[in-house]
Amino acid sequence: MYLNQLGVVCALGTTTTEVWQNAVAGSQQGMQTSDLRLVDASPLIVGQVADEALPTLAEQAALFQTRNNRLAAAALANIRSDIERCKARFGADRIGVIVGTSTSGIAEGEQALKHYTQHHALPASFNYRMQEMTAPADFIAAYCDVSGPRYSISIACSSSARALMSARELLQSNLVDAVIVGGVDSLCRLTLNGFRALESTSSGLCQPFSKQRDGINIGEGAAFFVATREALEPQQPQVYLSGAGHASDAHHMTAPEPHGRGAQLAISAALKEAKLSPEAIDYINLHGTGTPLNDAMEAYALTELGLQHSLASSTKPMTGHTLGAAGALEAALCWLTLQAADGQLPRHCYAGDYDADIAPLSLVTAERGLSHRAKHCLSNSFAFGGNNVALVLSRNEAGANQS
Repeated sequence: MYLNQLGVVCALGTTTTEVWQNAVAGSQQGMQTSDLRLVDASPLIVGQVADEALPTLAEQAALFQTRNNRLAAAALANIRSDIERCKARFGADRIGVIVGTSTSGIAEGEQALKHYTQHHALPASFNYRMQEMTAPADFIAAYCDVSGPRYSISIACSSSARALMSARELLQSNLVDAVIVGGVDSLCRLTLNGFRALESTSSGLCQPFSKQRDGINIGEGAAFFVATREALEPQQPQVYLSGAGHASDAHHMTAPEPHGRGAQLAISAALKEAKLSPEAIDYINLHGTGTPLNDAMEAYALTELGLQHSLASSTKPMTGHTLGAAGALEAALCWLTLQAADGQLPRHCYAGDYDADIAPLSLVTAERGLSHRAKHCLSNSFAFGGNNVALVLSRNEAGANQS
């Protein structure tokens, strides 16, 4: 499955160029104290997108006017040309939509409930369908005027990574000829209060794999690809999904299995399908949330599989953990890595005091990069309930077929 054009918006920026430049520079400019009120009134740092960077959607139906859909629309603007090309080539009914999300329009539901407590009635602008998990897929289909199969996947933090796998299955089944696929999630009080109640949030900027790590920063963002069986621009170097694996360890509702058995199964399956040895992986985008248990599990799992020598980074200190959008956003950073010709990699941001009690990994610091252009990247997504997904993205030279 070819991943043709990329549209992305997150705390790192609103264009692929801006996101990539800030990712390799290790910029944390988008990480800021949330203005959303928490139950315990404590401040939290989040990865936030500036409101003025998002379209208003004033011309869309009222039920589509949510922040989640505004984020999606901002990302889709960057791939609109490929979408229109696919419509002309295949027909609107042969283009599907698959979205990973976990918040959908819950923020608008929160605002409606606040209005209700004050006025004893829901606001006229509120429609319950705004916060349904299928809402982003319905919006994208209407916004892009496509009529193929559409649905959302909501399995917490691996939602949009699984969406990429599902897009490939739709293409392989010949139900569609193209898929608008990715993920989107927006900040809301429910999410922030929920993770705060789990005692999983960081007191400052998160520091994955640091001895001082104490939790996550939540973020918002959107990342979407136009996926096809054949490359839309075969004369250009192409990025494709060469391997994918998913597994459930069913260990605990919120805590990872300590030895990462499910994670190892997913990564092994992805490598096997891609026909790659661990040594072939140039870069790993770590799940790397910054929680004590998750980072220890991931380091152990990668070491057991012989991947500890591949250069790796967690980009969540720059974007926040974008939950349902994280899998697609981090696959997007791998896509950008494969497109870069200079060996630069997304930076790993932390204080530099790696936790000596967990297995050592080869983190990307300011001095580290590749001596060659990356050809294979691994992206890990591990979620509540033991939902583990691993993706291998690879690069073909111009005119080459998928291998």
